[in-house]
Amino acid sequence: MRRLILATLLAATASIAGAAPTPKEQLLVPPPGARHFTLSSIAGKHGDIWSWTMPDGRVAYRMSMSLRGWVTETDEVVTLDPTRRPTTIAIRGFTDSGDATETFAVGSNGVADWKTVIDSGSAPFADKHYNTYGGPPLAGEFDIDALVAAGAKGIDLLPTGHASIAIGQPTQVEGPHGPKTIKLAFLTGYGFAPSPVWLDSDNRLFGNAGVISMLPEGYEKNGPKLKDLQDKATAAMVREVAHRFLSKANHTATLIDHVLMFDSVAGRYVPDRAVLIAGGKVAAIGAGGSITAPAGATVIDGHGKTLTPGLWDSHQHVGDDWNLLQNVATGMTNYRSPGSLIDEALSIYKRRAAGDLLAPDGKVSVIVDRKDPLAAQGALTVSSAAEAVAAVDKIKAAGLWGAKFYTSMNPAWIAPAAAEAHRLGLHVHGHVPAGMRPLDAVRAGYDEVTHINFILMQAMPQEVVDKANTAARLEGPAKYGKDVDLDSPAMTSFYAELAKRHTIIDPTLTVWEPLMTSDGSAISPEYAPFSDVAPPSVVRGWKIGGYPLFGGLTRDDFRKSFAKMVDLVGKLHQAGVPIVAGTDGYGLELVRELELYQQAGLSNAEALQTATIIPARMTGMDDRTGSIAVGKTADILLVDGDVSAALGNLRHVHTVFLDGYRLDGAALRQASGLNGMPK
Repeated sequence: MRRLILATLLAATASIAGAAPTPKEQLLVPPPGARHFTLSSIAGKHGDIWSWTMPDGRVAYRMSMSLRGWVTETDEVVTLDPTRRPTTIAIRGFTDSGDATETFAVGSNGVADWKTVIDSGSAPFADKHYNTYGGPPLAGEFDIDALVAAGAKGIDLLPTGHASIAIGQPTQVEGPHGPKTIKLAFLTGYGFAPSPVWLDSDNRLFGNAGVISMLPEGYEKNGPKLKDLQDKATAAMVREVAHRFLSKANHTATLIDHVLMFDSVAGRYVPDRAVLIAGGKVAAIGAGGSITAPAGATVIDGHGKTLTPGLWDSHQHVGDDWNLLQNVATGMTNYRSPGSLIDEALSIYKRRAAGDLLAPDGKVSVIVDRKDPLAAQGALTVSSAAEAVAAVDKIKAAGLWGAKFYTSMNPAWIAPAAAEAHRLGLHVHGHVPAGMRPLDAVRAGYDEVTHINFILMQAMPQEVVDKANTAARLEGPAKYGKDVDLDSPAMTSFYAELAKRHTIIDPTLTVWEPLMTSDGSAISPEYAPFSDVAPPSVVRGWKIGGYPLFGGLTRDDFRKSFAKMVDLVGKLHQAGVPIVAGTDGYGLELVRELELYQQAGLSNAEALQTATIIPARMTGMDDRTGSIAVGKTADILLVDGDVSAALGNLRHVHTVFLDGYRLDGAALRQASGLNGMPK
């Protein structure tokens, strides 16, 4: 059932035992009259899902989707028992990350067997329901039926877990046959937090809405409305959590004494410090034992702990309220969102200021892309340089921080749009448009380039550069990256110009590590520390087989190319190019991103600066955050362990100070769907 969530529309898979996936030409063809759902966003339609009953009574599904060149072509055939519970499932085809093959079957002995690209197993079937790893999301409709029938008691899942559903109030949508009544429901047990889904008047699956919506054909225009309704319902749930944490009792003075403190400005760890927090700010800093706690203050013994500025994720696409809560639980007090919807960003700001949303504080950019089938989801799409300039004006009028240009933009439109952005005081960054190299984009006005693969694009063959708005933006670096001479005159000259222009780089190495290095045998290092404390369905989804191999390349070739990406970060840093740490993920990946920077050659302290003072300076917020200094806002992280000895200790959150509120790490983890301290 995890496949009903947006993230699973993008889920990664890879081949079983190296077998080739079933090609598109051999997948099922939907017959005339098959039920038809579409996958769409405000940028347009991205794919289709069909369903029909076969002559032998089995139910078939066919999915076809393309997201900016990432292609999914799958089918699924399901056999149902008399209670309409799936007893055999066969999934074929491929996703953007490889072979989607998955099988499940219940034998005559009542034992269920399953095999996917990342696991296999057997267990008594009993009254359980198999939670597929992949496949067309519409096939989750049988799980919805079972959840509705089970009521409050929910259902047990295979391989593990328990799920339930809560059904809310009805609303009406317009479609090809007039108005239709549907209901919002929330699923639990498939992710960190309740996830929304829409049911029809008979409590059967109607669809789901999000950045990408899965809705019956003819109902696509209702996607934004349904997303708005479910966002409001989620906001009401999160409001109660925020009020519980943001209480007067948690805003009293706190003294952390005898603690190891990270001085992010100097880039060094200072032993045995005392830090007093009062009135939401840092009130005093001194030697351990030198500050007297005021009456009524909470005193925390800092022995064996490290105090750092709150962490920044500089590539966090904010919008999900529960994810923002989890960000705080993992020590993040600030973020830079490199692409959010304007209304969502303003809603977050408003609710956070009112104390109705527990979230980091940050700055937001809005994506601008050319109107094209490969346009970014959630982008302001444009058809000319004049429209690109107008989009920049719209971002400024909304009061947001930056403009992010994307891969399908006409290169000729970048300079005028960037000039307008700079005139208005906006930050300019983004993916590098197809046909441009990163240095071209920087010379046209980029203040920052996002993703290390686009930096490596400087050394790619022209045919890769020309198709950088397709899968070539990964496949090119994966194929050629291992052979790039990072010390060549052309590359060293490139680094020097970036440094001279003070161009910022947002590498997001943790995006590429699992895709390029994983073989399905283990959870990627960014998630492994959380594997014992995250929901089982989430943990299973973290196992991927890596991006599919092509052109005679091996997984070792891909790993060598990823190692070159890591080395490239080191070369940029050595040249004086500013680096900011970002994940483009949950945010759980942030500490791994810093560990990779250390592998690249940054010192422990330099790596931590990329997630503290450097992004604070980038966003112009360093006058109030990014370092621990008297008078600054108390956005501070206290962790168990010595961070100077191991950056991984940043995951061991003891207390988060957010705007001076003292928030217990264990309570935050529980509220955000983590059931304990990560490793």
